[in-house]
Amino acid sequence: MIRKYLLPVLAIAGLAFAIWTTIQGAKTQPPARPVSDPPRSPFANKISGSGIVEASTRNISIGSHVPGIVAKIFVTVGKRVKAGEPLFVLDDRKQQADLVIKEAALAEARARLARLKQAPRAEDLPPAQAKVKEAEANFEDARRQLQITERLSDARVIAIEDVNKWRYAVEAAQARLTQAKADLKLLEAGSWKLDIDVATANVAAAEAEVEGAQVEIRRLTVRAPVEGDILQVNVRPGEFAPSGATAVPLILLGNLDRLHVRVDIDENDAWRFQPEAPAVASIRGNPQFKTDLTFEYAEAYVVPKRSLTGESTERVDTRVMQVVYSFKRGKLPIYPGQLMDVYLDDRAPRPDQPVPAVEKESKK
Repeated sequence: MIRKYLLPVLAIAGLAFAIWTTIQGAKTQPPARPVSDPPRSPFANKISGSGIVEASTRNISIGSHVPGIVAKIFVTVGKRVKAGEPLFVLDDRKQQADLVIKEAALAEARARLARLKQAPRAEDLPPAQAKVKEAEANFEDARRQLQITERLSDARVIAIEDVNKWRYAVEAAQARLTQAKADLKLLEAGSWKLDIDVATANVAAAEAEVEGAQVEIRRLTVRAPVEGDILQVNVRPGEFAPSGATAVPLILLGNLDRLHVRVDIDENDAWRFQPEAPAVASIRGNPQFKTDLTFEYAEAYVVPKRSLTGESTERVDTRVMQVVYSFKRGKLPIYPGQLMDVYLDDRAPRPDQPVPAVEKESKK
């Protein structure tokens, strides 16, 4: 009995559900409202491009002169810094120890030079003078003894060998007197000029060593190259800071007083670009925020496209000409690294524009 009525009821219910599902699926679904209105160009003829915002000084990736462990960070994100202001410093204990050693060597070199310049000391002259007097007295005594011996030799009281002995004694005393006088004269003359020159050169070399050590210490403090704002801080105290280029900058710095927008113009539209043409940019997500642009410069080299917008119609197998415009930030809620929709007016006449082939044939 149950099978007799249950199966037909289930079949009818399934058929009804299928019909209802088909009807619901056939209804036209209203299109989803976009998150924001799409941007619209204010120009009838336009060149459009995607622009990325950057600082007027470019986004400067701060690196370290030498590798080392970061000891202290002096800045935070958003801080305004002046040119030459310290950003962070590396551990400098080894360099400080080297500086102490070089300063000690410099002090020793200066002491040697001062000793040479101050020679002779007043205390050194009396002993030398006394030696001269002693040598003079010994020479005079030997000379008189020789005279006496020579008189006795004439009287044949003394042997000729004794006379020769006193003659040699006089010559030896005279040599010692000559040496004592020469030593006194050398002492009174002071240091030799060439010795002073060598000592002066040693002092200069030691000073250069100290200056080099101080430069190495100063290089451990990384300073701001320009005045600007801190955009990113990607290093912390205790972390290792490599030297040279890195994938992630240690600190990102840029001047935000006036922003730049780097626009990628497709190579197919590059011939239509004119620097004097008006340009307008709007913020992604809210085209109500827009600003007029001022042309700064165009890079003369066409590069492969790197900035992607995410649109399904976007081509990546193309090259673009990069044009840089500037605008005053003011109260615009825009930040470096943000994308903007840029439109350039293409109505300005070009006197050097070639005549189309169709017009040439009609003139014939």
